[in-house]
Amino acid sequence: MSEAELLARCRAGDNGAFAELIAPQRERAWNVALRITGNRHDAEDALQNALIAAWQGIDKFGGQARFGTWFYRVVSNAALQIHRRRASGVTTDFVDPADLHDFSSQATPSVADRVVDADAVRRALAALPDDFREAIVLREFADMSYAEIAEHQQIGVQTVKSRINRARTQLVAMLQPA
Repeated sequence: MSEAELLARCRAGDNGAFAELIAPQRERAWNVALRITGNRHDAEDALQNALIAAWQGIDKFGGQARFGTWFYRVVSNAALQIHRRRASGVTTDFVDPADLHDFSSQATPSVADRVVDADAVRRALAALPDDFREAIVLREFADMSYAEIAEHQQIGVQTVKSRINRARTQLVAMLQPA
């Protein structure tokens, strides 16, 4: 069934069509929520909030972009909302290293090394300004194009490139050994 047909069924109240429409987006949406919030518990809350918001706001999807692009925006907004709400305190929730991209340069890092690396990346991502974090997460973990990110953040493509470049520079600096 096409995306347009699924959307029409969703707008008519078909929960099954919504589940089918969301299914291809689940992994990327989870990665976006996890990377923006920095922990599993908040990512689960953000994803749940995003699913509810998407279902309730399906009529607001105008179809100018792909559904996935719109849904990632809903997810990132929900994750940013939770992140901002918790920004006053540092979370200590454990994130399973299997859920994080392994940034280690070792061929076969130990589980302990992966946990340390994942924690360092999580903390570094959390320290980035919200706009930078969102742009780098959408690019690296949601595989969105610069144009899709620009549309999502309602900015120009050059601004997206600048934000991603600055985010990468800041991440490299934060992840350098002391």
